[in-house]
Amino acid sequence: MIPATLTQTRALALRTIDGATRDLISAAKTVYRTPETGFNEHRTASFVRDQLQALGFVVETGIARTGMKATLRGANHGPTVAVIAELDALRVPTHPGANPDTGAAHACGHHAQIGSMLGVATALSTPELKNALSGNVAFIITPAEEFVEIRDRLVLREAGDIEFLSGKQEMIRLGTFNDVDMAMMVHTSAGNGDAGLSIGGTSNAHVSHQVRYIGKSSHAGGAPDQGVNALQAAMLANSAINAQRETFRESDVVRVHGIISNGGSSVNAVPGEVLYEGRIRARSVEAIEPIADRITRCYRAGALALGASVEVQTVAGYHPLHQNASMQRSFVSNAELILGRNSIHVVPDTQTHGGSTDMGDLGTIMPVIHPYANSASGVGHGHDYLIEDYDRAVVAPAKVMAATVLELLGNDAQLAREMLDKSKPPMTAEQYVAFQRSRFTTEIYDPS
Repeated sequence: MIPATLTQTRALALRTIDGATRDLISAAKTVYRTPETGFNEHRTASFVRDQLQALGFVVETGIARTGMKATLRGANHGPTVAVIAELDALRVPTHPGANPDTGAAHACGHHAQIGSMLGVATALSTPELKNALSGNVAFIITPAEEFVEIRDRLVLREAGDIEFLSGKQEMIRLGTFNDVDMAMMVHTSAGNGDAGLSIGGTSNAHVSHQVRYIGKSSHAGGAPDQGVNALQAAMLANSAINAQRETFRESDVVRVHGIISNGGSSVNAVPGEVLYEGRIRARSVEAIEPIADRITRCYRAGALALGASVEVQTVAGYHPLHQNASMQRSFVSNAELILGRNSIHVVPDTQTHGGSTDMGDLGTIMPVIHPYANSASGVGHGHDYLIEDYDRAVVAPAKVMAATVLELLGNDAQLAREMLDKSKPPMTAEQYVAFQRSRFTTEIYDPS
């Protein structure tokens, strides 16, 4: 039997995905209608598991609470490529798709990833394509990409349910990616150029702070002089942070933002305890460190001015995303071949997105790519973020990812093997886990 050429396998993959288009888009819309926040995606995970099992996969479930993994093994030995989709939504109560009870909504488009991942799984599980692979394809569905609800996740951490606060971070710790050599996923976007797809550039790293001010409660009308106002301490700290902004270097793409998640218990009592949640982003972990020192001084300054004490808990956040050049070239060439020469925009490596993703953490230990499908309207994480073109959000990414996997693992996986020979990730998984653990710290400052 003469082995199928890449042109033949790619054509079969495209036909298979075309035939499944209605089901793939339906799956994405089903997930859209049941939004759940990170580490709580039980209904979503159950639905995705059933979809994979219907394709004949054995699915390992319950990884990092709600994550899962299914592996397609090719006819010949070779590297393993992961195709990733994310399960979680985030709280945007005013979004038209929000759950009325929880406020959770798919205001970032993760539901579309489920459809495109299922498209790749549907195509590559075709016997002819499976037999053309020299290597494996791991379908890894990750929880909790949105780094939110930090207090709730710290409760899970204290209970021993998780150690790290995002899905991919936790799955790296648990060894889910130990047998994976490279990974890809496609995220939706409301605009990265005029093309249907975009790829390239970097994202910000980040670190989070849980800042607890402890003052002294008293009657706000009858005895305000007997109290120590923790809310005022937090507000002074926030003013001090704002005074620092002119010192941030533009080249570091710094973003510092926060919320007061607990501002007191009663309007007629001087607030005795207040919780401020802060986040610092920059284009590298190294760039964050001096900024975090300055911000911590601001936290202390608020406490000192009011005579309160402050506890600053640092929570290990994300690493910047750096995309593998060889994988990127393969994805671009397949996009141009399948969708047309103007179908994809390549973002310069020097351009840093202000946001963050735990795909950057995965990229510290293996080659990754994280393209975008420009298929939404509105603003990401906003009440108006809606997928307008499901063919572009679900079907096109499925086709290009399937073709890229076939190119990587076809022809005795020559392209994947050459790429891995040249790849030198900055950390091993063990080094990454140790480093992340070192980023969790707690400091108490009491000026009295």
